[in-house]
Amino acid sequence: MQVKFKKSYKFALSTSLYITLFFSVILGAFLSYFFTLKILPLFLFAICCYGFSFVIIQYRIERYIYRRVKTIYDDLTLLESTSLTRGAITTDMATLTQEIDKFARDKKLEIETLKVREQYRKEFLGNVAHELKTPLFTIQGYILTLLDGAMDDEKIRKKYLERANSAVERLGYIVSDLDLITKLEAGDLRLQPEVFDVVELVREVFGMVEMRANTKKITLTFDRNYDTPIKVKADKERIQQVLVNLVINSLKYGRVKGTTEINIDNLIKNKVIVRVTDNGEGIEENHLERLFERFYRVDKSGSRSEGGSGLGLSIVKHIIEAHNERIYVESEYGVGSEFSFTLEKV
Repeated sequence: MQVKFKKSYKFALSTSLYITLFFSVILGAFLSYFFTLKILPLFLFAICCYGFSFVIIQYRIERYIYRRVKTIYDDLTLLESTSLTRGAITTDMATLTQEIDKFARDKKLEIETLKVREQYRKEFLGNVAHELKTPLFTIQGYILTLLDGAMDDEKIRKKYLERANSAVERLGYIVSDLDLITKLEAGDLRLQPEVFDVVELVREVFGMVEMRANTKKITLTFDRNYDTPIKVKADKERIQQVLVNLVINSLKYGRVKGTTEINIDNLIKNKVIVRVTDNGEGIEENHLERLFERFYRVDKSGSRSEGGSGLGLSIVKHIIEAHNERIYVESEYGVGSEFSFTLEKV
């Protein structure tokens, strides 16, 4: 590191002044007592004493403090402190104290952030293990049962093979969704923007999930009639995936004979906002902050019975952010939830 020494003269100036005053008074008293006091020689002595004291004190302090401060800077450099290695090394105690305090605050914040991430990492690994373990044990159980003799019964064999196949499909969903999230986070997934009618896309999504909605008698609807197309520019396939995930999520937690409603409004001149609203069970406020984390579940037990990979909302967030857009969630427990996201309007 190139050393540019920032000097501080305050201590040397004040200390030299005290030394000069002390010796000038002693000399003046001595001359007055034994000889005749003359101002000019005393003044010249004071100047010389002051200059000499200043040079010696400043030099010694710089050498003394610099060696110790340099060690501090070198130690902090090993800790990759960018704030302390960009500027010149200083022996000014006030400045040094401020820099050390700032460094300590930054490191404390960094440590707290790492602790939070470590906790999330542990939860994530635990959730991955659980999500993979459940279908694997299911498959293994059915296969072992068949091997133990159940395969001789045609009805049982067919039923168990169908259930094992469902578990394999769930494993495929989890692996596929994990692969997609990894690509989105790494920036390896290339979006293919195109102009399309988002109203028509919503109608297609309604058709895709209609049978699932019918099982709970949930009505899929628009908030009003959209007679004219609303053109947006985005990756149509990925936005369809976003809508499917949000609608399925509303069906999963929606109440029987409830409603899932979609409305599309102009947000600003070149933006539209798509809202997916349901009157289901809603989400408690303490869950909202972590709702888009991978495998994070509001209901730790019941939600797994609904199937899925547990990655839907995380995928939604990553796809929307890959479009440089924003996603929002509002929910009131016992009343319902609203997920909304923006798109670029043509």
